[in-house]
Amino acid sequence: MRWSETFIPTLKEAPAEAEILSHQLLLRAGLVRKLAGGLYTFLPAGMRVLRKIEAIVREEMDRAGALEVLMPAVQPPEIWQASGRYEQAADVLFKVADSKGREWLLGPTHEEVVTSMAAVELNSYRQLPINFYQVQTKFRDEIRPRFGLMRAREFIMKDAYSFDATDEAALISYQKMYDAYVRIFERCGVLAFPVEADTGVMGGNHSHEFMIPAQTGESEVAYTEDGSYSANVEKAGSQGPLTSTPSKCTGAVEEFATPDVKTIEDLTRAPYEVPAEEQIKTLVFIAEDKPVIALLRGDDEANEAKLAVAFGTAIFRPAEAEEIHTALGAHPGSLGAVGIDAISVYADNQLKQAAGMTTGANKDGFHIRNVNVARDLSQVHFLDLRTVREGELSAEGQPLKIRRAIEVGHVFKLGTKYSEALGASFLDEDGKAQAPVMGCYGLGVTRTLQAIIEYSNDENGIVWPAAVSPWQVCITALDVEADGEVMQVATQIHEELNAAGIDTILDDRELRPGIKFKDSELVGFPVRLGIGARSLKEGNVEFTMRSEGGREAVPVSEAVARVKAVLA
Repeated sequence: MRWSETFIPTLKEAPAEAEILSHQLLLRAGLVRKLAGGLYTFLPAGMRVLRKIEAIVREEMDRAGALEVLMPAVQPPEIWQASGRYEQAADVLFKVADSKGREWLLGPTHEEVVTSMAAVELNSYRQLPINFYQVQTKFRDEIRPRFGLMRAREFIMKDAYSFDATDEAALISYQKMYDAYVRIFERCGVLAFPVEADTGVMGGNHSHEFMIPAQTGESEVAYTEDGSYSANVEKAGSQGPLTSTPSKCTGAVEEFATPDVKTIEDLTRAPYEVPAEEQIKTLVFIAEDKPVIALLRGDDEANEAKLAVAFGTAIFRPAEAEEIHTALGAHPGSLGAVGIDAISVYADNQLKQAAGMTTGANKDGFHIRNVNVARDLSQVHFLDLRTVREGELSAEGQPLKIRRAIEVGHVFKLGTKYSEALGASFLDEDGKAQAPVMGCYGLGVTRTLQAIIEYSNDENGIVWPAAVSPWQVCITALDVEADGEVMQVATQIHEELNAAGIDTILDDRELRPGIKFKDSELVGFPVRLGIGARSLKEGNVEFTMRSEGGREAVPVSEAVARVKAVLA
């Protein structure tokens, strides 16, 4: 390919809309262009990267025994209603109407579709195990699309769905996909480490996310340096806060006035001076139209994913002030759970043995002290509700660290949630109907593309891994006269490299050498061969590895062999 024959509109400056480096480089390197918020057109160079990632994904899915299919992007709402996700996922569902006014959904994922197919096509244990996958465009109604392809309204995803006869067999299918993901990200040239993850609205009880470290990542990962533990912060647990929770107090509950107290922090100040770890934080939510209470230590933060597990639903929100007053008789700042029987109360495990605590009296301007949780609160459900903090100890006794990362893949063992809801069953060896055990496995193809850029770049632009670079080699001709020696040598090397199966682009543009060099570094080709009259006079070409920098003189006769060697 010659640069003059393709379309790579590079930009000197990043558009104002691009908030993070990878988004800036996507635009500056001429890979994509924005149509509207969360909607992007892939240009030729971007398409080449996209197709290379897709090819790696397909090769590894096929290697793992998965079968490629293509399911409709437009889905009937009835199957989402049957699974119970029509309401749960309402905030991300794109809903459209046909000419007759009937509602349809633009698919954000395909559990319901593939299970509907399985309900018709899979009827015997002899057909299992089986795993279907597709590479397809998905749609999600992002309220605030941002960061380019990271949070888009339309994106490309590889999703796979396994069906097994038993739970044990499902774990084998799960491991095959887990191992395939490890290979995919290794081949894409990035470090994507697996962490334990929350299953969210997907359901199931076994899940891992694959994360690429990045300061701009929207996820947080808790991990130990010795590698013994890693989990998404939504899922992560620890041995608890570094300061202990008070557990000894036999005094009676005592009410006291706190007219100026509205927050945990207010109560820590004079004249009250109650440390945050000795307070009970009372949070009120509306879960499926009913008020529920969550209790944590005053210095802890509630974990939304863990609250969803506790409440048994992802459909909940913070209660508004008047809803709180109706339920508890007080406004935020004076709330507590002592004496509450008509509302479900969920407390973090750190409060199970807590005593001598202070909490709101459910009376505006008053608190109560000497609260013994076991003695003074009834009908409390204890669970892990808190967000871990850096420095706390893992179950194995290692200090936790927290870093930001980009989620690029997620694997779930779903169980029978969808197969039961959508009527999928098979006859086992005894002729008895059973629901197949399912797994689902998502990988963001477009998100992975941008995550690679976020992971691999420098001050000059993108540094593509060779396996996914739009072209592996850029030949920069400093003199583009068709009959000149420079173009003759450049053309010869270009043809030899392409014949050897090495993607090579020849920069034949009539531009200053400095512009060409800057563009090659911006776009990020792994290898550059600079060819000019001065170097040819000495019988050499200029060889540069993008990841290492520096320039090296290589004899013209050895240039092709050198490129083959470094890309092998």
